[in-house]
Amino acid sequence: MAAPDATTLLADDFADPLVARIAAFLRSIGIPVEGATLEDGTFLPGIAVVDGGLRVDASRLDWPGDLLHEAGHVACGDPARREGVSDDPGEEMAALAWSFAAATHLGLDPSVPFHEGGYRGEGASLAETFSRGGYVGVPMLAMWGLTHEPHRAKAAGAPPYPHMLAWRRT
Repeated sequence: MAAPDATTLLADDFADPLVARIAAFLRSIGIPVEGATLEDGTFLPGIAVVDGGLRVDASRLDWPGDLLHEAGHVACGDPARREGVSDDPGEEMAALAWSFAAATHLGLDPSVPFHEGGYRGEGASLAETFSRGGYVGVPMLAMWGLTHEPHRAKAAGAPPYPHMLAWRRT
């Protein structure tokens, strides 16, 4: 995926305000997002992870919050292989935590990334778990230097998760 030029840094290429807002955030942290026409066969409708970025077919995107989860895979993935999504369970858990942190940062309800149409029907349960401080995946984010686990943040003199120290694993 080519680096975005000045015209693609704006998120006005997406009509849905939520999609545009999420795309603008992702671009601001260095995750390329471009509009595209995608064929059927993507893991999540309307989104493909390609060359360390997201291609988005807004006409097929069922849930804008899926952008946060797929971006979480890009951000948390091993930098040596960001071209696609890993099936590593640790990275999957980290992507969950990352998407909640991103939603929190954007002031979005947890039901945006953890919607009723995803996670094998467990989206609401995940939203509640994260909202109550059950932060599955956070130890991975902390290990990679992206955040501080809540029980260790005070000793580090830093804000705890869901505050992020960095948005991408390096």
